[in-house]
Amino acid sequence: MQAMQYTITLPADYDMSIIRERVRTRGHLLDGFPGLGFKAYLIRERGVDGSPVNAYAPFYLWRDTGGMNRFLWGGGGFGGLVADFGRPAVRSWTTVHEASGPARTRPPVTAIRRLEAVPDGADPAEAVTRARAAAEATAGTPGVHRTLVALDPDRWELVLLTLWAEPAEPAEPEPAGTTDRYRILHLSQGTDES
Repeated sequence: MQAMQYTITLPADYDMSIIRERVRTRGHLLDGFPGLGFKAYLIRERGVDGSPVNAYAPFYLWRDTGGMNRFLWGGGGFGGLVADFGRPAVRSWTTVHEASGPARTRPPVTAIRRLEAVPDGADPAEAVTRARAAAEATAGTPGVHRTLVALDPDRWELVLLTLWAEPAEPAEPEPAGTTDRYRILHLSQGTDES
């Protein structure tokens, strides 16, 4: 499985209702997309939940790379985003763990994404094991829709994502730039067919 995200940072005075309308009218187009685990349509709004920026930052879990490839360059939808906003850099991580939470049947409304470097000299296996254990513990928390852990072996960076079916309480203060809170406008779920 492959996790993927791109971020489109928008001007400080950007009318975020444009993004909300885009997702309202187009979000359903990826419902049932072959090979997609899920696409969480994520936004950050300047001044909301401590965000310093406006951003549209969808996060994907792909069950297979064939579906991801169809989406990115096979006419599966990414071209429309590129036509409207330009081509963003697309980050990807190898998924090492995914778990459903007790609120799996409710639609998620909030996402917390944490990026964590695997320090030079540290054993990546230990970092992955620790992150998996933390995600599994979080997955049992009331209100959690699902958790995910993935690793970028180029940057040696872990991404930990938790989708919440209710507004998540702010965590303890984190170092700047490592934890981002998002609102979820829609969740598309795919099929396991390739």
